Amino acid sequence: MKRSIVALSLVSACGGAARLPVTAGMGPNPQLPPPRTSWIPVVKVARAVGWQNGATPNAAEGTKVVAFAAGLSHPRFVYALPNGDVLVAETNAPPRPEDEVKGLRGWFMKRYFKKAGAAVPSANRITLLRDADGDGIAEQRSIFLHDLHSPFGIALVGNALYVANSDAVVRYPYREGQMTITGAPTKVVDLPAGLRNHHWTKTIVASPDGSKLYASVGSNSNVAEHGMPAEEGRAAIWEIDLASGRSRVFASGLRNAVGLTFEPQTKALWASVNERDELGSDLVPDFMTAVRDGGFYGWPYSYYGDHVDARVKPPRPDLVAKAIVPDYALGPHTSSLGLVASTSTTLPARFRNGMFVGQHGSWNRKPLAGYQVIFVPFADGKPTGELPTTVLSGFIDARGHAQGRPVGVAIDPRGALLVADDVGNVVWRVTATTMAAR
Repeated sequence: MKRSIVALSLVSACGGAARLPVTAGMGPNPQLPPPRTSWIPVVKVARAVGWQNGATPNAAEGTKVVAFAAGLSHPRFVYALPNGDVLVAETNAPPRPEDEVKGLRGWFMKRYFKKAGAAVPSANRITLLRDADGDGIAEQRSIFLHDLHSPFGIALVGNALYVANSDAVVRYPYREGQMTITGAPTKVVDLPAGLRNHHWTKTIVASPDGSKLYASVGSNSNVAEHGMPAEEGRAAIWEIDLASGRSRVFASGLRNAVGLTFEPQTKALWASVNERDELGSDLVPDFMTAVRDGGFYGWPYSYYGDHVDARVKPPRPDLVAKAIVPDYALGPHTSSLGLVASTSTTLPARFRNGMFVGQHGSWNRKPLAGYQVIFVPFADGKPTGELPTTVLSGFIDARGHAQGRPVGVAIDPRGALLVADDVGNVVWRVTATTMAAR
Protein backbone atom coordinates (compact mmCIF):
# COMPACT_ATOMS: atom_id res chain seq x y z
CA MET A 1 0.00 0.00 0.00
CA LYS A 2 2.82 2.38 0.95
CA ARG A 3 4.51 1.68 -2.39
CA SER A 4 1.30 2.60 -4.26
CA ILE A 5 1.02 5.89 -2.38
CA VAL A 6 4.65 6.78 -3.11
CA ALA A 7 4.26 5.95 -6.80
CA LEU A 8 1.08 7.94 -7.18
CA SER A 9 2.64 10.89 -5.35
CA LEU A 10 5.60 10.87 -7.71
CA VAL A 11 3.35 10.74 -10.73
CA SER A 12 1.16 13.56 -9.43
CA ALA A 13 4.26 15.67 -8.79
CA CYS A 14 5.51 15.37 -12.36
CA GLY A 15 2.87 17.86 -13.67
CA GLY A 16 3.53 18.92 -17.23
CA ALA A 17 0.03 19.72 -18.52
CA ALA A 18 -0.16 20.94 -22.11
CA ARG A 19 0.12 24.68 -22.70
CA LEU A 20 -1.13 24.44 -26.27
CA PRO A 21 -4.22 22.79 -27.81
CA VAL A 22 -3.48 19.54 -29.59
CA THR A 23 -4.40 21.22 -32.89
CA ALA A 24 -1.37 23.51 -32.49
CA GLY A 25 0.72 20.41 -33.18
CA MET A 26 -1.16 19.54 -36.37
CA GLY A 27 -0.75 20.49 -40.02
CA PRO A 28 2.25 21.31 -42.23
CA ASN A 29 3.73 23.86 -39.75
CA PRO A 30 3.15 22.64 -36.18
CA GLN A 31 4.09 24.76 -33.18
CA LEU A 32 7.18 23.32 -31.46
CA PRO A 33 7.61 24.95 -28.03
CA PRO A 34 10.74 24.43 -25.91
CA PRO A 35 11.00 20.91 -24.46
CA ARG A 36 10.15 20.20 -20.83
CA THR A 37 11.88 17.24 -19.20
CA SER A 38 11.55 15.62 -15.75
CA TRP A 39 12.64 12.43 -14.01
CA ILE A 40 9.05 11.18 -13.95
CA PRO A 41 7.47 11.72 -17.38
CA VAL A 42 3.97 13.06 -17.89
CA VAL A 43 1.51 10.22 -17.31
CA LYS A 44 -2.25 10.34 -17.85
CA VAL A 45 -3.84 6.99 -18.53
CA ALA A 46 -7.39 6.37 -19.72
CA ARG A 47 -8.69 3.25 -17.99
CA ALA A 48 -9.87 0.65 -20.52
CA VAL A 49 -13.50 -0.31 -19.91
CA GLY A 50 -14.80 -1.44 -23.31
CA TRP A 51 -18.13 -0.64 -24.95
CA GLN A 52 -21.15 -1.06 -22.69
CA ASN A 53 -24.77 -1.85 -23.58
CA GLY A 54 -24.40 -1.68 -27.35
CA ALA A 55 -22.61 1.69 -27.40
CA THR A 56 -20.66 2.63 -30.52
CA PRO A 57 -18.31 5.44 -31.55
CA ASN A 58 -19.76 8.67 -32.89
CA ALA A 59 -19.61 8.87 -36.68
CA ALA A 60 -19.11 12.03 -38.74
CA GLU A 61 -22.11 13.72 -40.32
CA GLY A 62 -23.24 11.81 -43.39
CA THR A 63 -21.78 8.53 -42.14
CA LYS A 64 -22.80 5.70 -39.84
CA VAL A 65 -20.85 3.04 -37.96
CA VAL A 66 -21.68 -0.57 -37.05
CA ALA A 67 -19.73 -3.37 -35.43
CA PHE A 68 -18.56 -5.50 -38.33
CA ALA A 69 -17.31 -8.07 -35.82
CA ALA A 70 -17.12 -8.08 -32.01
CA GLY A 71 -15.69 -10.38 -29.35
CA LEU A 72 -12.20 -10.41 -30.86
CA SER A 73 -8.95 -10.64 -28.90
CA HIS A 74 -6.96 -7.39 -29.08
CA PRO A 75 -7.42 -6.77 -32.84
CA ARG A 76 -4.63 -4.47 -34.06
CA PHE A 77 -4.34 -4.68 -37.86
CA VAL A 78 -7.10 -5.13 -40.43
CA TYR A 79 -6.71 -6.10 -44.10
CA ALA A 80 -9.43 -6.45 -46.74
CA LEU A 81 -8.99 -9.17 -49.37
CA PRO A 82 -10.25 -8.59 -52.94
CA ASN A 83 -13.20 -10.98 -52.50
CA GLY A 84 -14.48 -9.02 -49.48
CA ASP A 85 -13.12 -11.26 -46.75
CA VAL A 86 -11.41 -9.35 -43.95
CA LEU A 87 -8.29 -10.51 -42.12
CA VAL A 88 -7.63 -9.29 -38.58
CA ALA A 89 -4.38 -9.68 -36.67
CA GLU A 90 -5.31 -10.54 -33.07
CA THR A 91 -2.02 -9.81 -31.43
CA ASN A 92 0.05 -8.18 -28.73
CA ALA A 93 3.70 -7.86 -27.76
CA PRO A 94 5.93 -10.95 -27.63
CA PRO A 95 8.00 -11.75 -24.52
CA ARG A 96 10.67 -9.03 -24.22
CA PRO A 97 12.61 -9.63 -20.99
CA GLU A 98 15.23 -6.97 -21.72
CA ASP A 99 12.61 -4.29 -22.44
CA GLU A 100 11.23 -4.31 -18.93
CA VAL A 101 11.73 -1.12 -16.95
CA LYS A 102 13.06 -1.98 -13.49
CA GLY A 103 12.44 -0.49 -10.07
CA LEU A 104 9.67 1.86 -9.02
CA ARG A 105 9.26 3.29 -12.49
CA GLY A 106 8.93 -0.20 -13.98
CA TRP A 107 6.36 -1.16 -11.37
CA PHE A 108 4.25 1.84 -12.28
CA MET A 109 4.59 1.27 -16.02
CA LYS A 110 3.26 -2.27 -15.62
CA ARG A 111 0.26 -0.87 -13.78
CA TYR A 112 -0.26 1.63 -16.60
CA PHE A 113 -0.24 -1.07 -19.30
CA LYS A 114 -2.78 -3.10 -17.36
CA LYS A 115 -5.01 -0.07 -16.81
CA ALA A 116 -4.82 0.89 -20.49
CA GLY A 117 -5.79 -2.61 -21.64
CA ALA A 118 -2.39 -3.26 -23.22
CA ALA A 119 -1.22 -6.07 -20.94
CA VAL A 120 -3.34 -8.89 -22.41
CA PRO A 121 -1.50 -11.92 -23.83
CA SER A 122 -1.12 -12.19 -27.57
CA ALA A 123 -3.55 -14.52 -29.36
CA ASN A 124 -0.89 -14.88 -32.08
CA ARG A 125 -3.40 -15.47 -34.81
CA ILE A 126 -5.07 -13.97 -37.85
CA THR A 127 -8.84 -14.37 -38.03
CA LEU A 128 -10.92 -14.29 -41.21
CA LEU A 129 -14.24 -12.42 -41.13
CA ARG A 130 -16.82 -12.95 -43.88
CA ASP A 131 -19.98 -10.96 -44.64
CA ALA A 132 -21.58 -13.49 -46.97
CA ASP A 133 -25.02 -11.87 -47.10
CA GLY A 134 -23.70 -8.34 -47.71
CA ASP A 135 -25.46 -6.67 -44.78
CA GLY A 136 -22.28 -5.04 -43.46
CA ILE A 137 -21.84 -7.42 -40.52
CA ALA A 138 -19.63 -10.50 -40.58
CA GLU A 139 -21.65 -13.59 -39.77
CA GLN A 140 -18.84 -16.05 -40.43
CA ARG A 141 -15.39 -16.20 -38.87
CA SER A 142 -12.58 -18.70 -38.77
CA ILE A 143 -9.01 -18.93 -37.54
CA PHE A 144 -7.11 -18.23 -40.73
CA LEU A 145 -3.58 -18.60 -39.32
CA HIS A 146 -2.47 -19.53 -35.81
CA ASP A 147 0.68 -20.07 -33.73
CA LEU A 148 2.21 -16.92 -35.18
CA HIS A 149 4.75 -14.68 -33.44
CA SER A 150 3.00 -11.41 -32.57
CA PRO A 151 1.77 -10.86 -36.16
CA PHE A 152 0.87 -7.39 -37.39
CA GLY A 153 1.21 -6.46 -41.07
CA ILE A 154 -0.54 -8.41 -43.86
CA ALA A 155 -0.19 -8.05 -47.64
CA LEU A 156 -1.53 -10.11 -50.57
CA VAL A 157 0.49 -10.18 -53.79
CA GLY A 158 -1.01 -12.46 -56.44
CA ASN A 159 -1.49 -15.84 -54.81
CA ALA A 160 0.99 -15.19 -52.02
CA LEU A 161 -0.07 -13.90 -48.61
CA TYR A 162 2.68 -12.16 -46.64
CA VAL A 163 2.57 -11.77 -42.86
CA ALA A 164 4.91 -9.62 -40.79
CA ASN A 165 5.60 -11.33 -37.48
CA SER A 166 7.52 -9.38 -34.85
CA ASP A 167 10.78 -10.98 -36.04
CA ALA A 168 10.35 -11.87 -39.73
CA VAL A 169 8.25 -11.60 -42.88
CA VAL A 170 6.82 -14.96 -43.96
CA ARG A 171 4.81 -16.12 -46.99
CA TYR A 172 1.87 -18.51 -47.38
CA PRO A 173 0.14 -19.75 -50.55
CA TYR A 174 -3.34 -18.26 -50.80
CA ARG A 175 -6.43 -19.42 -52.67
CA GLU A 176 -9.37 -17.03 -52.97
CA GLY A 177 -12.24 -17.94 -50.69
CA GLN A 178 -10.36 -20.30 -48.38
CA MET A 179 -11.32 -19.97 -44.71
CA THR A 180 -8.04 -21.22 -43.26
CA ILE A 181 -4.42 -21.89 -44.18
CA THR A 182 -2.78 -25.01 -42.78
CA GLY A 183 0.52 -25.15 -44.69
CA ALA A 184 3.86 -24.13 -43.21
CA PRO A 185 5.18 -20.66 -44.01
CA THR A 186 8.25 -19.79 -46.06
CA LYS A 187 10.52 -17.21 -44.47
CA VAL A 188 11.12 -14.21 -46.72
CA VAL A 189 13.43 -12.14 -44.51
CA ASP A 190 14.39 -11.80 -40.87
CA LEU A 191 13.64 -8.45 -39.26
CA PRO A 192 15.35 -6.92 -36.21
CA ALA A 193 13.88 -8.37 -33.02
CA GLY A 194 15.68 -9.89 -30.02
CA LEU A 195 15.05 -9.88 -26.28
CA ARG A 196 14.32 -6.15 -26.13
CA ASN A 197 12.31 -5.58 -29.35
CA HIS A 198 10.90 -2.36 -27.91
CA HIS A 199 8.67 -1.35 -30.84
CA TRP A 200 7.62 -4.81 -31.91
CA THR A 201 4.90 -4.12 -34.51
CA LYS A 202 6.06 -4.69 -38.07
CA THR A 203 3.85 -3.33 -40.86
CA ILE A 204 4.14 -4.34 -44.53
CA VAL A 205 2.69 -2.90 -47.71
CA ALA A 206 3.16 -4.06 -51.31
CA SER A 207 4.36 -1.66 -53.99
CA PRO A 208 1.75 -0.77 -56.63
CA ASP A 209 3.37 -3.13 -59.16
CA GLY A 210 3.64 -5.98 -56.63
CA SER A 211 7.39 -6.37 -57.04
CA LYS A 212 8.42 -5.19 -53.58
CA LEU A 213 7.32 -5.10 -49.98
CA TYR A 214 8.02 -2.24 -47.63
CA ALA A 215 8.34 -3.14 -43.93
CA SER A 216 8.43 -0.77 -40.97
CA VAL A 217 10.81 -1.52 -38.11
CA GLY A 218 10.47 0.70 -35.04
CA SER A 219 13.30 1.82 -32.76
CA ASN A 220 14.51 -0.28 -29.84
CA SER A 221 14.14 2.60 -27.36
CA ASN A 222 12.71 6.05 -26.89
CA VAL A 223 15.83 8.05 -27.85
CA ALA A 224 18.66 5.49 -28.19
CA GLU A 225 19.22 5.25 -24.44
CA HIS A 226 20.64 1.74 -24.93
CA GLY A 227 23.17 2.95 -27.50
CA MET A 228 23.11 3.02 -31.28
CA PRO A 229 24.41 -0.57 -31.74
CA ALA A 230 21.04 -1.73 -30.32
CA GLU A 231 19.34 0.24 -33.13
CA GLU A 232 21.00 -1.52 -36.06
CA GLY A 233 18.46 -1.73 -38.90
CA ARG A 234 15.78 -0.12 -36.75
CA ALA A 235 13.88 3.19 -36.78
CA ALA A 236 13.64 2.48 -40.48
CA ILE A 237 11.54 1.29 -43.39
CA TRP A 238 12.97 -1.68 -45.26
CA GLU A 239 12.51 -2.47 -48.94
CA ILE A 240 12.23 -6.18 -49.81
CA ASP A 241 12.60 -7.30 -53.43
CA LEU A 242 10.26 -10.29 -53.83
CA ALA A 243 12.00 -11.76 -56.89
CA SER A 244 15.49 -11.89 -55.39
CA GLY A 245 14.73 -11.85 -51.67
CA ARG A 246 17.23 -9.02 -51.17
CA SER A 247 16.42 -6.32 -48.63
CA ARG A 248 17.82 -2.91 -47.77
CA VAL A 249 17.02 0.08 -45.57
CA PHE A 250 14.88 2.34 -47.74
CA ALA A 251 14.62 5.25 -45.27
CA SER A 252 15.85 5.82 -41.71
CA GLY A 253 15.52 8.12 -38.72
CA LEU A 254 11.80 7.23 -38.36
CA ARG A 255 11.29 6.39 -34.68
CA ASN A 256 8.27 4.14 -35.12
CA ALA A 257 6.58 4.14 -38.53
CA VAL A 258 3.46 2.03 -38.03
CA GLY A 259 1.05 2.94 -40.84
CA LEU A 260 2.22 2.46 -44.44
CA THR A 261 0.25 3.20 -47.61
CA PHE A 262 0.81 4.37 -51.18
CA GLU A 263 -0.66 7.66 -52.35
CA PRO A 264 -2.49 6.68 -55.57
CA GLN A 265 -1.83 9.80 -57.65
CA THR A 266 1.94 10.12 -57.12
CA LYS A 267 2.59 6.45 -56.21
CA ALA A 268 4.70 7.74 -53.29
CA LEU A 269 5.06 5.68 -50.12
CA TRP A 270 3.58 7.40 -47.07
CA ALA A 271 4.05 6.54 -43.40
CA SER A 272 2.48 7.56 -40.11
CA VAL A 273 5.20 7.89 -37.47
CA ASN A 274 5.09 7.93 -33.66
CA GLU A 275 7.59 10.45 -32.37
CA ARG A 276 9.61 10.51 -29.12
CA ASP A 277 8.38 10.84 -25.54
CA GLU A 278 9.32 12.64 -22.33
CA LEU A 279 9.71 16.17 -23.69
CA GLY A 280 6.39 17.34 -22.25
CA SER A 281 2.74 17.28 -23.25
CA ASP A 282 3.28 19.55 -26.27
CA LEU A 283 6.19 17.64 -27.84
CA VAL A 284 6.82 15.89 -30.14
CA PRO A 285 3.98 15.73 -32.69
CA ASP A 286 3.44 12.43 -34.44
CA PHE A 287 3.40 12.90 -38.19
CA MET A 288 2.63 11.50 -41.62
CA THR A 289 5.02 12.00 -44.50
CA ALA A 290 5.96 10.89 -47.97
CA VAL A 291 9.02 8.69 -47.55
CA ARG A 292 12.00 9.37 -49.79
CA ASP A 293 14.40 6.67 -50.92
CA GLY A 294 17.54 7.15 -48.82
CA GLY A 295 15.87 9.84 -46.70
CA PHE A 296 16.85 10.46 -43.07
CA TYR A 297 14.16 11.89 -40.76
CA GLY A 298 16.13 12.82 -37.67
CA TRP A 299 15.68 10.16 -35.02
CA PRO A 300 17.22 10.09 -32.48
CA TYR A 301 19.37 13.19 -32.94
CA SER A 302 16.67 15.67 -33.91
CA TYR A 303 12.96 16.07 -34.58
CA TYR A 304 11.10 18.03 -37.25
CA GLY A 305 14.27 18.71 -39.17
CA ASP A 306 17.00 20.43 -37.14
CA HIS A 307 15.36 20.60 -33.68
CA VAL A 308 18.14 18.92 -31.71
CA ASP A 309 17.31 16.44 -28.94
CA ALA A 310 19.93 17.31 -26.30
CA ARG A 311 19.39 13.98 -24.50
CA VAL A 312 21.16 12.03 -27.24
CA LYS A 313 24.92 11.63 -26.75
CA PRO A 314 27.16 12.00 -28.64
CA PRO A 315 25.42 14.52 -30.93
CA ARG A 316 25.53 14.14 -34.71
CA PRO A 317 25.29 17.60 -36.29
CA ASP A 318 26.15 16.07 -39.67
CA LEU A 319 22.99 13.95 -39.58
CA VAL A 320 20.87 16.73 -38.13
CA ALA A 321 21.82 18.85 -41.14
CA LYS A 322 20.37 16.14 -43.44
CA ALA A 323 17.15 15.54 -41.51
CA ILE A 324 14.02 15.88 -43.66
CA VAL A 325 11.10 17.89 -42.28
CA PRO A 326 7.91 15.75 -42.28
CA ASP A 327 4.97 16.72 -44.48
CA TYR A 328 2.15 16.89 -41.94
CA ALA A 329 1.94 16.80 -38.13
CA LEU A 330 -0.74 14.72 -36.43
CA GLY A 331 -0.59 16.13 -32.89
CA PRO A 332 1.66 15.34 -29.92
CA HIS A 333 1.28 11.89 -28.36
CA THR A 334 -1.79 11.00 -30.43
CA SER A 335 -0.21 7.60 -31.17
CA SER A 336 -1.15 7.74 -34.84
CA LEU A 337 -0.93 4.12 -35.97
CA GLY A 338 -3.23 3.19 -38.85
CA LEU A 339 -2.93 4.86 -42.26
CA VAL A 340 -4.76 4.25 -45.54
CA ALA A 341 -5.38 6.28 -48.69
CA SER A 342 -9.06 7.03 -49.18
CA THR A 343 -9.40 7.10 -52.97
CA SER A 344 -11.51 3.93 -53.22
CA THR A 345 -13.93 4.87 -50.43
CA THR A 346 -17.66 5.36 -50.96
CA LEU A 347 -17.96 7.69 -47.99
CA PRO A 348 -19.23 11.22 -48.73
CA ALA A 349 -17.28 13.20 -51.31
CA ARG A 350 -15.29 15.22 -48.76
CA PHE A 351 -13.53 11.98 -47.70
CA ARG A 352 -12.51 10.76 -51.14
CA ASN A 353 -9.12 12.44 -51.62
CA GLY A 354 -6.85 12.08 -48.63
CA MET A 355 -5.88 9.63 -45.92
CA PHE A 356 -7.56 8.12 -42.89
CA VAL A 357 -5.50 7.88 -39.70
CA GLY A 358 -6.23 5.70 -36.67
CA GLN A 359 -5.10 7.57 -33.55
CA HIS A 360 -4.70 5.03 -30.74
CA GLY A 361 -4.53 7.75 -28.09
CA SER A 362 -2.06 9.15 -25.58
CA TRP A 363 -0.83 7.85 -22.25
CA ASN A 364 1.62 10.71 -21.63
CA ARG A 365 -0.23 13.94 -22.33
CA LYS A 366 -2.46 16.08 -20.13
CA PRO A 367 -5.18 16.33 -21.34
CA LEU A 368 -5.59 13.20 -23.42
CA ALA A 369 -5.02 13.36 -27.18
CA GLY A 370 -6.00 11.08 -30.04
CA TYR A 371 -8.58 8.36 -29.37
CA GLN A 372 -10.22 9.01 -32.73
CA VAL A 373 -10.08 8.30 -36.43
CA ILE A 374 -9.32 11.35 -38.54
CA PHE A 375 -9.20 12.26 -42.21
CA VAL A 376 -6.44 14.44 -43.71
CA PRO A 377 -7.54 16.00 -47.04
CA PHE A 378 -5.15 15.90 -50.02
CA ALA A 379 -4.89 17.70 -53.35
CA ASP A 380 -2.38 16.92 -56.09
CA GLY A 381 -0.89 14.07 -54.07
CA LYS A 382 -0.15 15.98 -50.85
CA PRO A 383 -2.03 17.40 -47.83
CA THR A 384 -3.94 20.60 -48.51
CA GLY A 385 -2.77 22.10 -45.21
CA GLU A 386 -6.22 22.07 -43.63
CA LEU A 387 -6.72 20.62 -40.16
CA PRO A 388 -8.02 17.04 -40.09
CA THR A 389 -11.71 16.11 -39.99
CA THR A 390 -12.85 13.72 -37.26
CA VAL A 391 -14.43 10.56 -38.70
CA LEU A 392 -14.96 8.52 -35.52
CA SER A 393 -14.94 9.89 -31.96
CA GLY A 394 -16.46 8.99 -28.61
CA PHE A 395 -13.80 6.44 -27.70
CA ILE A 396 -13.39 8.29 -24.37
CA ASP A 397 -16.56 8.33 -22.23
CA ALA A 398 -17.81 11.05 -19.89
CA ARG A 399 -15.73 9.65 -17.01
CA GLY A 400 -12.52 9.80 -19.04
CA HIS A 401 -12.40 6.03 -19.54
CA ALA A 402 -11.45 4.37 -22.83
CA GLN A 403 -14.35 2.48 -24.38
CA GLY A 404 -12.09 1.66 -27.29
CA ARG A 405 -8.79 2.57 -28.96
CA PRO A 406 -8.56 2.65 -32.78
CA VAL A 407 -5.53 1.11 -34.44
CA GLY A 408 -5.45 -0.24 -38.03
CA VAL A 409 -7.62 1.17 -40.81
CA ALA A 410 -8.49 -0.24 -44.24
CA ILE A 411 -10.94 0.25 -47.12
CA ASP A 412 -13.00 -2.80 -48.04
CA PRO A 413 -13.97 -3.67 -51.66
CA ARG A 414 -17.33 -1.90 -51.26
CA GLY A 415 -15.60 1.33 -50.18
CA ALA A 416 -16.39 1.19 -46.46
CA LEU A 417 -13.81 2.17 -43.85
CA LEU A 418 -12.77 -0.61 -41.47
CA VAL A 419 -11.24 0.21 -38.08
CA ALA A 420 -9.61 -2.23 -35.65
CA ASP A 421 -10.32 -1.35 -32.00
CA ASP A 422 -8.01 -3.24 -29.62
CA VAL A 423 -9.69 -2.18 -26.36
CA GLY A 424 -13.26 -2.60 -27.57
CA ASN A 425 -12.22 -5.88 -29.29
CA VAL A 426 -14.26 -4.81 -32.29
CA VAL A 427 -13.77 -4.14 -35.98
CA TRP A 428 -15.94 -1.14 -36.85
CA ARG A 429 -17.33 -0.50 -40.35
CA VAL A 430 -18.08 3.07 -41.43
CA THR A 431 -20.33 3.76 -44.44
CA ALA A 432 -22.22 6.68 -45.92
CA THR A 433 -25.79 7.16 -44.80
CA THR A 434 -28.36 6.51 -47.51
CA MET A 435 -29.00 10.21 -48.03
CA ALA A 436 -25.29 11.06 -48.18
CA ALA A 437 -24.60 8.27 -50.65
CA ARG A 438 -27.04 9.65 -53.25
